[in-house]
Amino acid sequence: MPFNDPVYRIMGDRSLLVELGDEIGLGVNQKVRALFLSLKDDPLEGVVESIPTYRSLLLIFDPLKITLPMLREKVWHRLTILDPSQLPEPRKVEIPVIYGGQYGPDLEWVAGYHGITQHEVIRRHTEHIYHVYMIGFMPGHPYMGELPEGLVTPRRETPRTVVPQGSVGLAQGQTGVYSTQSPGGWQIIGWTPFVLFDSAKWPPALLEMGDRVKFFAINEEEMVNWQE
Repeated sequence: MPFNDPVYRIMGDRSLLVELGDEIGLGVNQKVRALFLSLKDDPLEGVVESIPTYRSLLLIFDPLKITLPMLREKVWHRLTILDPSQLPEPRKVEIPVIYGGQYGPDLEWVAGYHGITQHEVIRRHTEHIYHVYMIGFMPGHPYMGELPEGLVTPRRETPRTVVPQGSVGLAQGQTGVYSTQSPGGWQIIGWTPFVLFDSAKWPPALLEMGDRVKFFAINEEEMVNWQE
């Protein structure tokens, strides 16, 4: 996966956005992850924070320690020596989910949209392994994909003002878990007792970019065991 020429976008007087592709896909995301991990393991002087997304990396820097042209040059040099195929093995995380009912109020709608049973929605959602593309929207909130073709589902026409923490949703080709209570427009098909973000822990987020996630179904009786 060679690096093509990145696109640099100036985002204010101390931020540089490095775009490594113009599409959402695993290949581009692996390049972003490679650059992110490289700068994490071997930081550039003057770069105070890096924030990875689907296809880009935002670098926040101290202009008193490094100039913008120098930062671009150093980023390009780092890209020339990186090999995304040599990334460390991703973590594998299994997440329990109670599907349907009060925990997944949109499961019935999703099943009707695809012309399948609710059980088949659950089967399709749990048999797949998802790549965590990025963390964003809210602290610890993972964006994961790709959904199986038979589960690609539009967002709700009217977003909810309150979506409970732990809600598992679908939107277009993505699935995700609401790390905190918030508004949201994803189709909610279930709920997990796992806490995805806890500011009292380190690291505070359960998931990180590059993780591989598999969901599995539980019932209300089993939920108690996973909350302890």
